[in-house]
Amino acid sequence: MMGAGKTRVGKEVAKLLGLPFRDADVAIEHEVGMTIPAYFQRHGEPAFREVEADVIARTLVSFDGVFSLGGGAPMTPSTQAELARYAEAGGKVVYLMADPAEAMERAARGGGRPMLDGDANARWKKLYRERDPVFRDVANVRVRTKGLTPLGAARKVIDMIEERSIHVTGAAIEPYDVVVGEGSLNHLADVLGEGPAKVALIHTQPVQRHADRARTLLRKAGYDVRELTIPDAEAGKTVAVADSLWQRLGEEGFTRSDAIVGLGGGAATDVAGFIAATWMRGVRYVNCPTSLLAMVDASTGGKTGVNMPQGKNLVGAFHTPAGVLADLTCLSSLPRDIFVEGLGEVAKSGFIMDTAILGILADHAAELRGFDGATFLGSGLEDVVAELIERTVRVKAHHVSADLTEKGLREFLNYGHTLGHAIEQIEHFSWRHGNAVAVGMVYAAELAHLLGYIDQDLVDRHRELLASLGLPTAWRGDFDAVLALMHRDKKARGNTLRFVVLDRPGHAIHLDDPPADAVREAFERIQPTD
Repeated sequence: MMGAGKTRVGKEVAKLLGLPFRDADVAIEHEVGMTIPAYFQRHGEPAFREVEADVIARTLVSFDGVFSLGGGAPMTPSTQAELARYAEAGGKVVYLMADPAEAMERAARGGGRPMLDGDANARWKKLYRERDPVFRDVANVRVRTKGLTPLGAARKVIDMIEERSIHVTGAAIEPYDVVVGEGSLNHLADVLGEGPAKVALIHTQPVQRHADRARTLLRKAGYDVRELTIPDAEAGKTVAVADSLWQRLGEEGFTRSDAIVGLGGGAATDVAGFIAATWMRGVRYVNCPTSLLAMVDASTGGKTGVNMPQGKNLVGAFHTPAGVLADLTCLSSLPRDIFVEGLGEVAKSGFIMDTAILGILADHAAELRGFDGATFLGSGLEDVVAELIERTVRVKAHHVSADLTEKGLREFLNYGHTLGHAIEQIEHFSWRHGNAVAVGMVYAAELAHLLGYIDQDLVDRHRELLASLGLPTAWRGDFDAVLALMHRDKKARGNTLRFVVLDRPGHAIHLDDPPADAVREAFERIQPTD
């Protein structure tokens, strides 16, 4: 908006990055040979917008630097289209979300703004109501600058443009962003917004250091923070734990206007989301995943829930977060085995849709398998992991956007999960989710091969890639127990088994009611050979 400091902040960003800076208003004045107020007065706004759109279009394809647009520029449809193309090509379109009071004061003081003629504050507020939704839509980086100096705002812009952001939207989804990068947790207060008074920070004990950081950030932003610690992993994902959290929220007087922050692995973010979905029939929440598995799977998509003795995720709700902050610095505290299990869900996304993921995993298998949190940041591996997270989240966003409540397309995200969940249940959750899914994918591949959907080479590719990453590809268990649990799988229809299988790399299909002998034979093929 006018008065947000686009020119001053833009110059600081350019200086810090060692890039050239260009201001659209200056470029337009050079183009027309007069000041913008004079051009407005002589030719009117439509003529000005036409010149402005042309200058912006030419600059976006020819200028490699920091470019500051006029406040009304993104309202022109042709400019919106140009910015969309620029963003799709990897460019960063930054919306400086200044505090309205600060921006109005600067805009009125600066003068020379034809759009603010008359009652400047009233005009600014009217323009803000019209422009803010459009600005949010065209930008792929949104930076709140309240209380920041131009240099402070510039540093925040740089931090955010170096992050990866995936916008999740679709039918029945309140749009939100998944932000991947070092330090993304710093945006926690921005994502929560100014509405909530109290925030329940739900986390597990092993991530206390990250919870301490989140609590500090929230309290610094003025929130009343209540910490709620739950058991780690699947032990914390029970109805009893959920009940204890509900009791605590009631005792603390949480209302519908308060919020939840879930911080930890996949189980912790599942529980936090379930509490947010059910408390007062739904409150705002933010996910802060600390494990690779949570970053690529559990924290995104709006599926929340807890386990029952009879099966996994049998009680739950669909409730989308206000945002997901996948801070890569959290991965530096992960043990190797917990990092590696997350690669199972990454590989799944490669097998069902984005086959480029499979190539990245194969090229970096040794580095990923040998993950060392102490040397992770600064090793170069963090860039590989960031790309894998971004690609995997985009696969999930694609499926979720068209099918929030899992009635069709979204079920393909369960590739490997029908057997995987049964393994977890039978092993009393001593097997981690990503490891169980890895075996489940090999099983699904064997089943698809037996029924003629895929060839042996693709089955072998499953085994070789997963093994190269340090993931298991075999498991010994009781077939009757497994079959009983697969019949309880949420994809099952009545007494009919329903699987997700591949018919080619990158393409999943439903397999309904496969022959019983093929179901058993595929199970025999995943038994250990020793």
